[in-house]
Amino acid sequence: MSDPKAQGSATVVDVADLSHLDLEPQLDLIESLADVGRENRQVCSEAIDALKQAGFIRAVLPKKWGGLEASPEEFFAAHLAIAERDMSTAWVAGIIAVHAYQLALMDEQAQADVYGEDPDTCISSSYNPVGGKVQVCDNGFMLSGQWGWSSGSGHCSWVLLGAIIPGEGYRTFLVPREDYRIEDTWNVYGLQGTGSNDVIIDEPVFVPEHRTHKHADGFNCVHQQPNPMYSIPWAQMFIRVVTTPAIGAARHALKLFTTGAGNSSTDPTKLRDDPDIASRVAETANDIDVAETILFRNFKQMLAAIETGEEISMTDRAHYRYQASIVIDRMAQAVQRLFEVAGGRSVFNGAEIQNIWRDINIARAHVANNPTPFARNLGNILLGGENGDFFI
Repeated sequence: MSDPKAQGSATVVDVADLSHLDLEPQLDLIESLADVGRENRQVCSEAIDALKQAGFIRAVLPKKWGGLEASPEEFFAAHLAIAERDMSTAWVAGIIAVHAYQLALMDEQAQADVYGEDPDTCISSSYNPVGGKVQVCDNGFMLSGQWGWSSGSGHCSWVLLGAIIPGEGYRTFLVPREDYRIEDTWNVYGLQGTGSNDVIIDEPVFVPEHRTHKHADGFNCVHQQPNPMYSIPWAQMFIRVVTTPAIGAARHALKLFTTGAGNSSTDPTKLRDDPDIASRVAETANDIDVAETILFRNFKQMLAAIETGEEISMTDRAHYRYQASIVIDRMAQAVQRLFEVAGGRSVFNGAEIQNIWRDINIARAHVANNPTPFARNLGNILLGGENGDFFI
């Protein structure tokens, strides 16, 4: 694959140009429900229904099951547009929708189990294996335990859970709603609407072999789909659904600030002559543009490699992974730059720019958004070492 630095940036896909998705009519409704979702600590059902109607939930689902097979560029352009209206809704919607991509890599029977009757079936997840216990049995596994951070779980009828199989290693287990319960634990500082509650399996339940996904298969891009899009590494798709919402949220903050909603001046136009304010606005706009450009460029390059029969190099995979991991830090800095001068009204609970500031800072707590290990891995590879990360 050619050097990323040698290629021009990808053209950002405008949501109005999306051929697969009918998102635009739903955005105002999503924005109007944001405060209710924050108060209820769960995205409103009406917002999820609107996203189903728009096709977003089945955007990356194979056509065989009623999906749209939208390109990653289309998918993430829509994701950005949702996030510009409400980061919590985007966080939940992206995670739920991207699970259709993982299911497309799994056994066809697992796909039929979930999507055989409804292409808009929703799946949540919790991939951290710490709380899971697995016992091998005939034709499958017995699974039990407790998993946290299952965003949007209240809207879902299936869940993907990570656990370690003794003697083998990590797998993801697909479990139906009747086999687990949800414990309300989500009392947080930001991203309140994501409803990222705990999933609990009190007594071991049977998970057949076909409802599991081996970590190695995800890393090696194993699948049976005719569309070459599904050869994009699963990790590259998933990590972006927990970073892209911050880009859209930062867009929203910039819009609030530049239209005067984020300051206490009765005449926002006076800020035009303040060199500090002008510099902050310019730097924030540039940070958002850089984050968007890298997002779309990376998927463009991955697709180009796949379509020409090339492998995406391990160096590129590690590079893309690191670039995704720094998005939250960069967007947090961008919004902080505006929040510092947003005026006295921004300190009151309910201030829109304060909500965005909180949401982005909470997103930093997700393990995928800690850049330190990904910087070390990329640096080690560039110095001639071996890759040490198998979720890239």
